[in-house]
Amino acid sequence: MSLIDDARALLESGPLCDSCLGRPVADRSFGLTNAERGRALRTVVALADDEPFEEPDAECWVCEGVCSRFDELADRLVEALGDTELYTYQVGTRVPPLLEENDRLLREGAGLDPDAGEELKTELNREVGRRVGARLGAEVDFRRPDVQFLLDLEADAVELQRNSVTVYGRYRKLERGIPQTEWDTYDESVEELVAPPFLNAFRGTEAVFHGAGREDVDALMLGGGRPFVLEVKEPRRRDADLAELAAQVDGEKVAVEDLAFVSYEMIERVKEHDATKTYRATVAFDEPVSDEAFETALDALEGATVEQRTPHRVDHRRADLVREREVLSVDAELEDEYTAVVDVHGEGGLYIKELVSGDEGRTEPSLAGELGVGATVTALDVLDVEGVSGPFLTDEYRRDRAGEPARAPE
Repeated sequence: MSLIDDARALLESGPLCDSCLGRPVADRSFGLTNAERGRALRTVVALADDEPFEEPDAECWVCEGVCSRFDELADRLVEALGDTELYTYQVGTRVPPLLEENDRLLREGAGLDPDAGEELKTELNREVGRRVGARLGAEVDFRRPDVQFLLDLEADAVELQRNSVTVYGRYRKLERGIPQTEWDTYDESVEELVAPPFLNAFRGTEAVFHGAGREDVDALMLGGGRPFVLEVKEPRRRDADLAELAAQVDGEKVAVEDLAFVSYEMIERVKEHDATKTYRATVAFDEPVSDEAFETALDALEGATVEQRTPHRVDHRRADLVREREVLSVDAELEDEYTAVVDVHGEGGLYIKELVSGDEGRTEPSLAGELGVGATVTALDVLDVEGVSGPFLTDEYRRDRAGEPARAPE
């Protein structure tokens, strides 16, 4: 059948709006809205049949008037936004089953392929969505927009999802006895010291701290700091001066640096980052250690592949496994015959306290085992954690914040 024959068959089904007439043949032309297609088809059929052009004399039986409400529906979504800021958005629609069935019956009755053209939902998403974008001056994003609108036509309701703001940085922990995240037995954590200014600035409901591993509670995190991503959930603000927020965090206990807005995918990248680390351990020996014995022990550890069974101190919360980790380099100095300072650059997951003590034979080789003398770490500092590399920190994945974020008009 020709396009005109198809149009006649569609029109014979009952009163149709221009959008519902044009939608079943949406895949046969480009650059037009469905309403424009339908209007053109209505005109061509009238000319071909030498009949007067007639507007529909009743409400469209397929969409029941929904396609005449694109502007009204867009206004509802913008109103639901309130004072929430956004750079990007996406509109989804929940179409009543009756209207979806009507859309199918229209094609079936006209002898068209059930999948011909496009669905009513697709047209609603596009037509309402582009009107929302025009009202807000925002860009559509089908991957992970700042705000996702859901227009529920059956419930006559609007749902709004504000996706998280994610900020990457590196933190330094300058005081011992502070865990990375909230812990009932401690009064404060790195998370609790870092999050409040961000939560306030972005007006979110919750801030979640994601670290690239974690140091022991009694260890300092020094040097360039440990990578982390702070996720602020349900934010009403999308932008802030990160340098100012860093200044609000920095204090005697914790400091942050290298802050940058990043994509949501950066959370998993940071959490899965198996970074090499450099530690400084102050070590106490049970018996005197000579320079010669110390150097011999260090030589045995340099570049060694270490087998570590899950340490006693964490075996209540971690699986009992034997892991192989490499000691990349060791640099150490005896301060006296009972004390040494040992710097270890090791593969991610290397337990440094056990590398020193041997953990009753659960770590082989170890400094204590090579010396034949008991050895204990009395203070531990993390000097360096390998940074997170990859595309998630490039401008390709950062939103262009040269302009102001959009929000609903007053």
